[in-house]
Amino acid sequence: MTNAPARRIILAPDKFKGSLTAAEVASALAAGITRVAPGTEIRQLPVADGGDGTVDAFLAAGWQRVPLHAPGPTGQPVSTAYALRPTRPGAEATAVIELAAVVGLVKLPGGQQEPLRAGTYGLGVVIAHALDRGVRDIVLGLGGSASTDGGAGLLQALGLRILDAENRELPHGGGELGRAVRVDRSHLHPALASTRFTLASDVDNPLLGTDGAAAVYGPQKGATPEQVRELDAALADWAQLIGPEWAEKPGAGAAGGTGFGAMAVLGATARSGIEVVLDLVDFPAQLTGADLVVTGEGSLDAQSLNGKAPTGVAEAARRAGVPVVAVAGRIQLTPGQVRAAGFDAAYALSELEPDPARSIANAAALLELVGEGIAAG
Repeated sequence: MTNAPARRIILAPDKFKGSLTAAEVASALAAGITRVAPGTEIRQLPVADGGDGTVDAFLAAGWQRVPLHAPGPTGQPVSTAYALRPTRPGAEATAVIELAAVVGLVKLPGGQQEPLRAGTYGLGVVIAHALDRGVRDIVLGLGGSASTDGGAGLLQALGLRILDAENRELPHGGGELGRAVRVDRSHLHPALASTRFTLASDVDNPLLGTDGAAAVYGPQKGATPEQVRELDAALADWAQLIGPEWAEKPGAGAAGGTGFGAMAVLGATARSGIEVVLDLVDFPAQLTGADLVVTGEGSLDAQSLNGKAPTGVAEAARRAGVPVVAVAGRIQLTPGQVRAAGFDAAYALSELEPDPARSIANAAALLELVGEGIAAG
């Protein structure tokens, strides 16, 4: 990096979880940069890795917002939306659908966790809405799930019948899957056969076992140790019904096993969430002529090195020969790790405000100060 002010800066942060959305982070940084260097050309391009905020990233990139109502994780109607890129010459329309915005933890009524009863039916309703509009290229952002139902609910919404020993359809929720004995695919939505599904996620867990969906993520959704064992056993039964060969695939355990259900029945392909996002917003083209990229997230730590948004942005920027810096609420990497991850520099809000509560509460103002420092070089 040089000491000369950058002429064109790309702001591509992820959210600061529990504090600011990715768009708010970019806006605060832009305000600080503009105050010091008003002539700077700034492109705000907030990003995500498949979890909450994924649809917002595409809306910020100019995609169309498609609002609708769908059942939430426990069946109550919720307001949601997906992002749509209309048909272009030589390309079909593409929809980006975010699980967290429909059946995520943030959609639980009153925040009351239901580890056995919550499901993904509403996600299937949103997918069906896109299919009925003629969309044949669908990206599913997986993250922030409230359930561990192996994707059974979303498949039921798309016409899959899951039957018990008395030939009755199963209620929704991962806790019911242990009673499933047969599936009927004859009523699946007819458009599924001609639709391409891509899973955008930063999770590579398998479906079952100590590294599986129930064991690793069940407790985050309120599952007790006994319920974790119950859910893992139910998922094992479910896998035997629809495709045991998919259970060990990386990403099968994403979003409570939604990755597994989507791969086994919808033929979905799992990819790194940030790579999908950067491809669809044509991030390499955005880098043309850029002097600097600024990315970041709430905590820059060891997890950030495993396919999280900032490192994905850094990799793309470095390939284009553009310097990149990271901004985070806190940084738990050594200077060597920061450099190895591809960042020319890293700024932590904790350096300006050591108290975590005050740092979170005043994150926007602190980010403006960081933006001023970046603009000053």
